[in-house]
Amino acid sequence: MLTKQCAVPKGLPKKTESLCPECLAIIPATLREDKGKVVMEKSCPKHGSFRDVVWSDAEMYLRVEKWSRDGVGVEKPAIPHAKRCPFDCGLCDLHTSHTALANLDLTNRCNLKCPICFANANAAGYVYEPDFDTVVKMLQMLRDQRPVPCPAVQFSGGEPTIYPRFVDAIKAAKGMGFAQVQAASNGIEFAKSVEFCKAVSEAGLNTLYLQFDGLRPEIYVRARGKDLLATKQKAIDNLRKLDNHPSVVLVPTIVKGVNDDQVWPILKYALENMDVIRGVNYQPVAFTGRISSEDLEKGRYTIPDLIHDIEKQSGGRIKASDWYPPATVTPVSELVTTIAGRNMVTFTNHIHCGMATYLFVKDADNVVPLTRFVDVDSLFMEMHELAEKREGKALQSITKVKAYSMIKRHIKKDQLPEGMNLTDFLKVLQRVFSEDTKKGLSKFSWRMMYVGSMHFQDS
Repeated sequence: MLTKQCAVPKGLPKKTESLCPECLAIIPATLREDKGKVVMEKSCPKHGSFRDVVWSDAEMYLRVEKWSRDGVGVEKPAIPHAKRCPFDCGLCDLHTSHTALANLDLTNRCNLKCPICFANANAAGYVYEPDFDTVVKMLQMLRDQRPVPCPAVQFSGGEPTIYPRFVDAIKAAKGMGFAQVQAASNGIEFAKSVEFCKAVSEAGLNTLYLQFDGLRPEIYVRARGKDLLATKQKAIDNLRKLDNHPSVVLVPTIVKGVNDDQVWPILKYALENMDVIRGVNYQPVAFTGRISSEDLEKGRYTIPDLIHDIEKQSGGRIKASDWYPPATVTPVSELVTTIAGRNMVTFTNHIHCGMATYLFVKDADNVVPLTRFVDVDSLFMEMHELAEKREGKALQSITKVKAYSMIKRHIKKDQLPEGMNLTDFLKVLQRVFSEDTKKGLSKFSWRMMYVGSMHFQDS
């Protein structure tokens, strides 16, 4: 198996290590509950004490910890004898996960100057733009990783679409066997012409991660420096004109006091445009540079804040209890590995760095989370217990029929959404078990809408 018990202790309080935000020295830190929130407290001998909210819902923090699993890292890492994170970064042998999705920056140039930018594009004072041969070498390095070749790559930046050989990079990735080739873009080039959309589609682009911060023009003025709402909508419309277009995942950066009131309207827009849009992946804002402790506390917006805002704004259509960390599906990867007879990608990222759910959508006003008709806890826990009990030996005897039988036991047949029967649902799952995981999950989204969130680190 490609997973093992997580080495991170569960429960609160707990000790960990962090960085001094002033001098970046490694310093001891404590995670503890304070008034229903999880806070980190740390102290630097030179710069004093610091405090920040990590998760705004301590109960949720503890609930998801049971799903934490470690992976086995990668064979032959670039840094084989790392001493201490993060100063021996590489990829190093301290990593317990293999690469599930690689971000490959094609350039640090950008055609925008956003006031809010995770990549700090255009501000480095130099141009980073690897030549095409170097890009190909990086892609090949990812495919050469073991025990699992990296299955997905996302071209990013800067703005990747202004890279001179962007289309060629997509073709190269597709030719190397990446199941998912993605691009994280502001959408400007996609909005300019249908021809560009057609070119990247024919090159093999599977998914466009489209920066999309809300449905009010003033949001873009504050976050991006100009009104880009019509540009985003034009990009989506241009893709719609193609017979075979990349799927779109909307990527909103959520800033408290700017667009946190838009989390449900954004999702509703996605539901109304499911012929093109297959998901929404929210990113709570990360802070870069110097910031006072008062402004940090005032502006901090965590994953639980997002989840509770969606519940409130959706009128309870999507509840906080419907969300799970990506590592929840680790048992599925173990099962698919056994059935397929080869190692599959396994999501063993840190349990608190992201949360997600899947929605079954009849129409924009009729949305049912997957968790309402599948007992996720009992299903995946049964798989976990089976894997841990026999360390993979029991799984060797599991056939597809037995796997489906296990799944059927945990489906609430009387809670299946209108228009879905058990046979149809199992057909969707069959695609997951019979193909590469990324391909199966992309088809899984065909009847479903993926909704997720991942929080970037401050820097």
